[in-house]
Amino acid sequence: MSVSESLSPCSSNIEPVIPTTPLVSFFERLQETALNTFGETNFDPKLYVDLSLKFDLPTTEDAFVELPKSANGSLSAEDLKGFIEKYFESAGNDMVYCEPVDFVPEPEGFLPKVKNPEVRAWALEVHALWKSLSRKVSDQVQKRPELHSMLPLPEPVMIPGSRFREIYYWDSYWVIRGLLASKMYETAKGIVTNLIYFIEEYGYVLNGGRAYYTNRSQPPLLSAMIYEIYNKTGDMQLVKKSLPALLKEYCFWNSDIHKVIIQDSQSCNHTLNRYYAMWNKPRPEATTKDKKFASKISNVSEKQQFYHELASTAESGWDFSSRWMRNPSDFTTLATTTILPVDLNTFILKMELDIAFLAKVTGDDSTATSFIEASQSRLNAIKSVFWNEEVGQWLDYWLNDSTCKGCQTWEACNQKQSVFASNFIPLWVESFYSDTSLVEKVMKSFQGSGLLCPYGIATSLMNSGEQWDFPNGWAPLQHMIVEGLARSGSKEARSVAEDIAMRWIRTNYVAYKKTGKMHEKYNVEKCGEFGGGGKYVPQTGFGWSNGVVLAFLEEFGWPQDQMIDC
Repeated sequence: MSVSESLSPCSSNIEPVIPTTPLVSFFERLQETALNTFGETNFDPKLYVDLSLKFDLPTTEDAFVELPKSANGSLSAEDLKGFIEKYFESAGNDMVYCEPVDFVPEPEGFLPKVKNPEVRAWALEVHALWKSLSRKVSDQVQKRPELHSMLPLPEPVMIPGSRFREIYYWDSYWVIRGLLASKMYETAKGIVTNLIYFIEEYGYVLNGGRAYYTNRSQPPLLSAMIYEIYNKTGDMQLVKKSLPALLKEYCFWNSDIHKVIIQDSQSCNHTLNRYYAMWNKPRPEATTKDKKFASKISNVSEKQQFYHELASTAESGWDFSSRWMRNPSDFTTLATTTILPVDLNTFILKMELDIAFLAKVTGDDSTATSFIEASQSRLNAIKSVFWNEEVGQWLDYWLNDSTCKGCQTWEACNQKQSVFASNFIPLWVESFYSDTSLVEKVMKSFQGSGLLCPYGIATSLMNSGEQWDFPNGWAPLQHMIVEGLARSGSKEARSVAEDIAMRWIRTNYVAYKKTGKMHEKYNVEKCGEFGGGGKYVPQTGFGWSNGVVLAFLEEFGWPQDQMIDC
């Protein structure tokens, strides 16, 4: 029986919970001790769960317990530093550099529409970053998995960069879009092979490639990756290998914990989905921070619920945003499991359409037919539950409660009226961008929404201090909205799409020239400024930013005489 088949129905007691490993539990203790000993300055909790043991766990734990302590139980910084140096390999040692098999400095047919020599030179530098982000899991992880939080994988990976030293699920879609622009088809297929491996091992794609990420997934875009690779390569073998895994992933996302039934005003029942992590404790990669946030919650079950919401928000990829809070000024009011998100349901619609397409090309007509029917049902659900004719956007829907027992009745007041970039993500799917009159309506709404800024699309209109809010713009959101507009068939929509892409390319370029790096997010109000806010310092590298810049340059190019500076 797969994991998804054995999941119990969703309920308020937050079941099921995927158990953690003794190694991860020990790393959490080490993380807390390190914070108490070294202090908060430049402290990154993730560092301590990314270490590897030099000796077995009992030996290491015994040595940890025997460290000399002062009268109040604290350790000296010198003793703890010495212990870590003696008993641990540094974070990142479980990944080793791996030369991509299909990298060439300037691929044949690379970005033919880029005519400006300055932009072309920069694009080749961004292309070359694939070499610096390429890794494979160390052989030591395969030999002694009990010493590592890193999970073994069969193929090389592209890491996002900086503190993100492992593969991540939804990042990989935009990494692959960039790799396809770079003609690195084998590397792209290897990433997909790794994600399929997760499904075969766990029943779903993990958030990331670490033992502490097994309690949740991330936005489900594996089918979209396979669809794009097939369109470029025609690799039927990859499609045939992928389909059983995609069906298993589809079951996971439609299991009882993720599934909610809404009855509309015409008494029609619609099945939609939400994020719902299998966890009710502090996230191991952020134990110290999560405990601090929860410290003002005294009730044990409320504290567990808050931890569950934290992990479920991490599953959304938008960690964190005012989008998920009942009160945007109070982080403990996260309520992600009580929201039906527009974008998640768009991704699952895309999954249904992709599986139908991929099944059809392999000759599996019955699977293709059943997934076309599923996509039609979801299309109707998205229109009925999320679409708001008055504002011309799709709006997230608040559930009356998170237990999702039985059927909930649709109420107009439960549509979340706030403006987020996610309100426009359905445009990315052909079912919506092929509707000309709808595209015109949504485009006007988008242009008047306040989200379009001088250097890209803001994530929201609220400056909450969280990283998935104003004034930050993120590569995935730019790409999905731009691609939907560009593919719609409307000249005006394509013109708007190209304008947004140019703004985004320009700020990425200027930031790169200033800092020598690509960044994970950007301030869309200021040219060449990377984004801030959130629970960790801004990161560089950066997988999906590289991928979206290359995908935009492939689609729109850059004219010979057009300036690239601010």
